[in-house]
Amino acid sequence: MGLIQSVLSLFLGGAAQSTAEIFVENKEQAAQREAMSRAAALAQLAQEFQTSKVSLFDRMIDGLNRLPRPFMALGVLGLFVSAMADPIWFAERMRGMAVIPDPMWWLLGAVVS
Repeated sequence: MGLIQSVLSLFLGGAAQSTAEIFVENKEQAAQREAMSRAAALAQLAQEFQTSKVSLFDRMIDGLNRLPRPFMALGVLGLFVSAMADPIWFAERMRGMAVIPDPMWWLLGAVVS
């Protein structure tokens, strides 16, 4: 880059660097912008969790938000156990689930996700 820069400075004077940056990104400045962006994102995230005063309502809602995944996992395990314990009962329930229309399953998937 030294030879190219010196040749460009002959023709362009002091504007060689700014002219070259039109075609090639300045990697050092790009890294600085990236570091500043990451630092700002981390500061915003840290600020969100720095609230020291959390109400009982907030804690209860946070607890409720953590329940669906374990309930779904335990429900699936319960289905496996019920299929082994009473296959006839399980088959009747699954026949009933087979007649549920697809849009209702899509709605359930949207609500759960």
